[in-house]
Amino acid sequence: MTLLHPDARLIDAATGAELSGVPLREAVHAAVAGFAEITPGVVFLRTPTTVEAIVRYIGAFESGRPLALLDPGLPAEILADFIERFEPAAVCGPVPQDVHKGYTRRDDELWERDTPSATVPHPDLATLLATSGSTGSPKLVRLSRTAILANTTSIIEALGITGADVAVSSLPFYYSFGMSVLNTHLAAGATVVVESEGLVARSFWPAITKFGVTSLALVPSQYEMLRRLRFDPKRYPSLRTLTQAGGRLRAELVQDFHDRMATVDGRLFVMYGQTEAAPRLTTLPAGRLAEKLGSVGPAVPGGTLAIRLEDGTETTAPGVVGEVLYRGPNVMMGYAETATDLARGDEQGGLLETGDLGHLDEDGYLFIDGRLKRFGKVFGVRLNLDDIEQLAAATGPGAVAAVAGDDKVIIFVEGDGATAEALAPRVTELADRLKLHWSGFEMRGLPALPLLSNGKVDYRALESAR
Repeated sequence: MTLLHPDARLIDAATGAELSGVPLREAVHAAVAGFAEITPGVVFLRTPTTVEAIVRYIGAFESGRPLALLDPGLPAEILADFIERFEPAAVCGPVPQDVHKGYTRRDDELWERDTPSATVPHPDLATLLATSGSTGSPKLVRLSRTAILANTTSIIEALGITGADVAVSSLPFYYSFGMSVLNTHLAAGATVVVESEGLVARSFWPAITKFGVTSLALVPSQYEMLRRLRFDPKRYPSLRTLTQAGGRLRAELVQDFHDRMATVDGRLFVMYGQTEAAPRLTTLPAGRLAEKLGSVGPAVPGGTLAIRLEDGTETTAPGVVGEVLYRGPNVMMGYAETATDLARGDEQGGLLETGDLGHLDEDGYLFIDGRLKRFGKVFGVRLNLDDIEQLAAATGPGAVAAVAGDDKVIIFVEGDGATAEALAPRVTELADRLKLHWSGFEMRGLPALPLLSNGKVDYRALESAR
């Protein structure tokens, strides 16, 4: 299997230009040939949302080159740190004007390393991604070609993607979920509409209609945005599939968007993933969403789930809460923090310890109960911050995010109406639900929650604002 089906199509939404068939294959072959001419080793791909970037990515992957997908907006100091630590053979563009020491600019799209790194990457290594898509991630996830292709195949099967499907670039390609949407549609012979402006741009929604987009992949913050935009699927006759991953979507919104899509015989798929699994682990079948509300579904085809208890034993018994374990061919080889780690082989053996708390039901459907490390303390009581977010969201409007403070939990609430006066009764209601004194909680209003480039909440920024 390759990532490029002969029938795959790319459409530039800005110009309407289509690249498919022989011209697309020739463009990828040219990219493959170009990578064969440069210094051996890992290639850093700064990946904007463009057709050219997709061709470069597929070319690097098909050439057998280990590649790292990077945010083209990475601050210069973070890019420099990555280069120092991972010693890439080349940095592909668009590249900054100031060339990094030890590299030579070949053109506006390429820096090449003057001398090869002493580290030879492991032959199975295919793709490197930041652990959560965040710009300051200190380590990279090492994914093999087998892992990428296995997850691509699983998701095509789970979602029923065919050559008739048309996806749109609603997520950046350097983010694992965005990469997966791209991979699955190109490998299935489907179409990808490359729209670089994003959901709130004036050009985005007309492109849905103009190019007959059939599916839209979003993270929770984007669903919050869609609700504010009063999304109505009746306005978009071709759009009949929504998918969600990248964090927990409030049950209220899952039900809301399920109901909206049901009015047009459409579907909503809720999924659970981690970059370490290339990246999707589960898919909740749209037809069972109503009866399994709150679940993220069973493991994707080829994978299995289990729950590990505090004593180290594993179980699949229904209702037992513990750390979620996943096994499958899409699990990473391991992490990398320096160039020498790139030579390491598979250290996981197909096992991913997710760091998430969850439980299975009698049908093997997974419910996520929080993160192992996402806890705060109020009056000596240990509280799961993910649970606090769910409870706080139920007290009123606006997206919420909770962080641990000094002997209290601070909940940030998004929205112009999130004033101290409006939030006071919500604090009381939250405290009453938890049977704790209100002084252990604080709610603060923000015009908008800070987000990472992948659309997830930037908890680090919120913690620094405590």
